[in-house]
Amino acid sequence: MTQQDAPARPAPRGKLRRVVPLLITAWLVLEIWLLVQVGSWLGGLTVVLLLLAGVLIGGSLIKRAGLKALSAAIDQSRDLKPQQPQTGTSLTVLAGLLLIVPGFLSDALALTLLLPPTRALWRAAGRGFARKALRSTSAVGADPFADAMRLQEQLRIHRPDGKVIQGEVVEPGAGPQGPDTTYRPPING
Repeated sequence: MTQQDAPARPAPRGKLRRVVPLLITAWLVLEIWLLVQVGSWLGGLTVVLLLLAGVLIGGSLIKRAGLKALSAAIDQSRDLKPQQPQTGTSLTVLAGLLLIVPGFLSDALALTLLLPPTRALWRAAGRGFARKALRSTSAVGADPFADAMRLQEQLRIHRPDGKVIQGEVVEPGAGPQGPDTTYRPPING
């Protein structure tokens, strides 16, 4: 078997892709634990009211950010001059979404996105993350479309057990004629 005939191995998963499901699970467990603790301290009705308030405030934040982005787009189209993208609007929308998500940890994170001192830290972290993501995707040979096409080819020519299926497609009627195998009902005599 030559190097070209060898089946392609999938790329190893990055550390982040392995850790993210664990982080999400830990986040959910902490959210539930914190809801139970606050519920035992303040009462269940108060917790429900706080969660509803978070949904209403989050919705109004998203609405306000959307209207702000719409008015900026209208102003930009009137002036016909390019403007800088508004990262503040996207942070406000993200904060609104986090407020809508039930839980107090997500609400605390949303507040860090809204307060000016921590908002600047989030912007700097976002710029650094974007630079790193652009560097990693611009590497030579990092073509997701080509990778998908290679994977499709591998799936097409291999059976589930990994064996290569050798053969060729023959149109009906084009191949050699064999014995007549059509079904005929038995003759009752």
